[in-house]
Amino acid sequence: MKSYKILIFIFTIIAILAVVAWLFPREGVKIGTTELRFPSIEEVLVREPLEAPIDPEKLLQDSIKTAELNSLKDTLKHYREVFVGDAGQFYFPDDNVAFFDNVFDAMRDAQRSHRIIRILHYGDSQIEMDRLSANLREYFQGRFGGGGPGMLPAIQTIPSAVVAQRATGDLTAYAPYGDAGERTSSGNYGIMAKNYHLGSSATINIYASKHQAARERVKKFSSVKILVNDRSGHFKASVKAKGQSEHQLESTGKGIQTLQCQLDTPATMLTLHLSGNSDIYGIMVDDGYGVNVDNIPLRGCSGTIFTQIKDTVLQRCYQLSDVGIILLQFGGNSVPAIYNDVSISKFKQATAKQIRYVKSKCPQAAVVYIGPSDMSTRKGGNLQTYPLLPQLIDSLKTAALENGAAYWDLYAAMGGKNSMIQWVRAGLAGPDYVHFTPKGAEKMGDIIVNSFDEVYQFYQMRKKIDKKQLDTLWVEK
Repeated sequence: MKSYKILIFIFTIIAILAVVAWLFPREGVKIGTTELRFPSIEEVLVREPLEAPIDPEKLLQDSIKTAELNSLKDTLKHYREVFVGDAGQFYFPDDNVAFFDNVFDAMRDAQRSHRIIRILHYGDSQIEMDRLSANLREYFQGRFGGGGPGMLPAIQTIPSAVVAQRATGDLTAYAPYGDAGERTSSGNYGIMAKNYHLGSSATINIYASKHQAARERVKKFSSVKILVNDRSGHFKASVKAKGQSEHQLESTGKGIQTLQCQLDTPATMLTLHLSGNSDIYGIMVDDGYGVNVDNIPLRGCSGTIFTQIKDTVLQRCYQLSDVGIILLQFGGNSVPAIYNDVSISKFKQATAKQIRYVKSKCPQAAVVYIGPSDMSTRKGGNLQTYPLLPQLIDSLKTAALENGAAYWDLYAAMGGKNSMIQWVRAGLAGPDYVHFTPKGAEKMGDIIVNSFDEVYQFYQMRKKIDKKQLDTLWVEK
């Protein structure tokens, strides 16, 4: 057949189909149970628009956003489990995970603003020889800068791992606890819960520590600040580092104040000559700007002595020292004297009172109570955890949280009930089943540092996330 005839045939068929489509009823034709339908011309000629082509870049971005959102949800779930409830070592009042935000903000800005933000680590004999303080100092100074051994008493009555000191002259110790010094009805004890009264003159030598436990950051100092209460208005001090010029300091009159100087270059040995009727509350020996952790061991203390420090004295000392965090590590000395619910309740009330007092005198600081470790006693010839210790720890945790302080659970960090026995067997605690060995203190120091670092990492993460999105995702279960 010729091609033009084929073309005529095709067009003829199309025309016939078009006529049928035009004439055929839209609703179709029913023949018995069978329904016949024929597409209309519009259905034949008009097609549904094709979907837009897939953009692989957009698809990839959507996939990344979904993955990031799921990862964020998983991360927030982790932090919620750690910081809310009973899963971790840190507990915050009202589950406030932003508890340290203000002080972290200040620490990040400390070097730029030429500040030394202090972390005061008060504790009983468990923190002597810079235990736990050393780990915290190394961590915070590694993140935010700073150096030096920190705040020191005029006389070191307890061996220290951060410095060696020698003092001569007319200095009299006053303290509200143990045999650390004489008592005074005035409550004039100061920021370290100890005051050395200078009657006329004294000389204090400070040497960088050669102790094996001393960290490198504490072995040099470039600034000296004396926290003093000048009784007569004539206090004077000279500060001399080996091989450097001597710095002369004078008070501005009576009252509590700080006198400070910057050394020519970082030093490892200092000599201070002091004169004038005054109270020496502390000597801050630092290196650079940033953070310092001040180890303040109060041997034999239950931690219930802060209210014995005169309020105006303590408040002024805190103001002049730029305090960011106050750690209160107590409770261990009271455990053997806890016999029943009444004694637990009394100690809880006393602790709550101390927390409220310290917070009222230093409202800008974040206060953290660090409870006692596991401790063992013999019952029926067998070593075991003191029976009421877990109950005491729960009460101390409640006392902290109800009064606006955070709680760090050292007992849980060790492993809980009867963990002290395992620590002694591993050489991490001593034969008294109370105190850590240097190896154990290092391990516990690493644990508390990890807790602080987790809080800081969460702080950094929250800084990068839209607050509305964070608030929404945080409450999702």
